[in-house]
Amino acid sequence: MIIGSTRPTRICAQIAALVTAHLGKDSALSYATVDLAEIDLPFLDEPRKPALGRYEHAHTRAWSETVRAFDGFVLVFPQYNWGYPAVLKNALDFLYEEWRDKPAALVTYGTRGGARAAEQMRTVLTGLHMRVVADDVRMRISADDVDDAGQLLDAAGKIAEYRDGISELGAQLSAFLISAQGE
Repeated sequence: MIIGSTRPTRICAQIAALVTAHLGKDSALSYATVDLAEIDLPFLDEPRKPALGRYEHAHTRAWSETVRAFDGFVLVFPQYNWGYPAVLKNALDFLYEEWRDKPAALVTYGTRGGARAAEQMRTVLTGLHMRVVADDVRMRISADDVDDAGQLLDAAGKIAEYRDGISELGAQLSAFLISAQGE
């Protein structure tokens, strides 16, 4: 589970934790969280293109090891101005081969659900040769769902509205991983 926002007042980590808990209930898969705020990558600073796999910086090598340790990913991120957060794109762009053939699923959120961000992210992940599951979870977060500080009033209730979609996303991710093991 990659938390794809680093905004100080973000709700992304809370959404990711609840999605992880729901996915982990009835799954043979185990889920762990990677928080891009904790990874704290600088703006892409490698002198060579990632496809070469010759990383100069320790932070890139550490990020590479982290990504290699996982068999697949659920990316949780908000839609910003019809797109995805720059920090998430930056984290993806640091690496190349590490992403190849790994399945990915998308959970987006925003006042309109994050459809445009999801569509754009699908293009990016396809360029990285990832296998993106067919369905996304696109959560609509309205002004009525948040307090004056922008925090979710009832995060568990909001996640419950998308329970079936989250379960389907988990099933598709599991199917991708099981088929990859058989190859």
